Amino acid sequence: MFTPMVAFFQQHSEALTLPLWSTIPFVGLLLTLGIMSFIAANFPHSRPAHLWESNNNKLIIALLWSLPIVLLLASLGAWEPLWLSAEDYFSFIVLLFSLFVISGGVYLEGDLRATPQINLTFLAIGAVLANLVGTTGASMLLIRPFLRTNQQRQHTAHLPVFFIFVVSNLGGALLPIGDPPLFLGYLKGVPFFWTLNLFLPWLTAISTLLVIFFIWDTIEYKKEDTKKIQRDVAGFKPLKVKGGINFLWLAVVLLSVVVVTPTRLEAWGLDTVPLKFIREYAMLAAAAASFATAPLAGETRRLNNFTFGPIQEVAYLFVGIFITMIPALEVLKTQGSALGVNQPWQFFWASGLLSSVLDNAPTYLTFLSLAQGVTVTNPTLYVVPANLAHIQVSAELLAAISLGAVFMGANTYIGNGPNFMVKAIADEWGYKTPDFFSYIFKYSLPILIPIFILITLLFFRP
Repeated sequence: MFTPMVAFFQQHSEALTLPLWSTIPFVGLLLTLGIMSFIAANFPHSRPAHLWESNNNKLIIALLWSLPIVLLLASLGAWEPLWLSAEDYFSFIVLLFSLFVISGGVYLEGDLRATPQINLTFLAIGAVLANLVGTTGASMLLIRPFLRTNQQRQHTAHLPVFFIFVVSNLGGALLPIGDPPLFLGYLKGVPFFWTLNLFLPWLTAISTLLVIFFIWDTIEYKKEDTKKIQRDVAGFKPLKVKGGINFLWLAVVLLSVVVVTPTRLEAWGLDTVPLKFIREYAMLAAAAASFATAPLAGETRRLNNFTFGPIQEVAYLFVGIFITMIPALEVLKTQGSALGVNQPWQFFWASGLLSSVLDNAPTYLTFLSLAQGVTVTNPTLYVVPANLAHIQVSAELLAAISLGAVFMGANTYIGNGPNFMVKAIADEWGYKTPDFFSYIFKYSLPILIPIFILITLLFFRP
């Protein structure tokens, strides 16, 4: 989700004042998403479930919730936030689309044994890879072989969830390329390798999560039917890569993200529409090249069960999310200072919990601005290290915001871009993934929140 939302905060220091009730459509959309996914998962033959099966219906629902916000902004003559949100959405969906298309052309041939040890290895590799190719890139590269490895098993509902936890979120906290908030911090002046200072919290969270997963998966593995396990063992084939040329197109996407920044576009005189989207054009060109080298009807995409359904679902739902979250972000910006947030643990939880339901990139930037103010007004309490002097923020507060935004994007399906895509792909493969509310109450609250409390006590003690 490498959006140019940073431009909004750089170009517009005065936020738009909107009434608190304008956040109702955003809350309504989230509740609709949660309720409908719950019905679809638990009452699959009901009429609402059949309604929710259609991606077109999801788009209609998203647009209906968006309509009041569009009318409100139009009545105020405030078209700019809507236009900027549309630009953000375009960048967001182009990145996800490009990575989705390119990774769909890579096929890891083979079928490993679906043991807890193998699954643990998948997740551990994904946690490291997420820092090199981003959480979205790592998720799209590994989710299909991960699902294929476990397709003979029956007790698998937890597998996509832990994949989202580790690979799609917590893993990408060590480099700016890993997750959108960190990338925007890099654009704002945070040194590229500063995020390596987050290694100990990252290692603590990832290792704890992997231990929990291994115990959980071991218990579920023992429930499997003996014949299914024997079939899984008999079907073992070592992994072999097909469609490796797509790694070249993946590199084009990643280089576009790193090299084509808003600051450089401005320096090159390319910061106006339509040239300002040259990064997105490069990504789309890479996706087109992927289709040329790995055609839609080609072997690798056929073996990957590649369809446009998952990316279409994400694109349709996030149309509504990007529009309806405009008032929520504006209210946060205008009233954020009234939250009384001035301690590292408070920044960790406040930025994290809001990143669970809002785009974590602008949420990160908003709290970074608050942290800069807190640092400047409390010079005896917070010392600014030399490598952060140019952005005037303490290392403690920056670490808290960074970890909160990255880690807690795992709390809900909408907390980070790859989450919904992983769920959609797993659903398409026949996995019984938890619905929106079950994901939160069965997995996020009992598993992630205790880990985040541990991180608070170890690194942000009140």
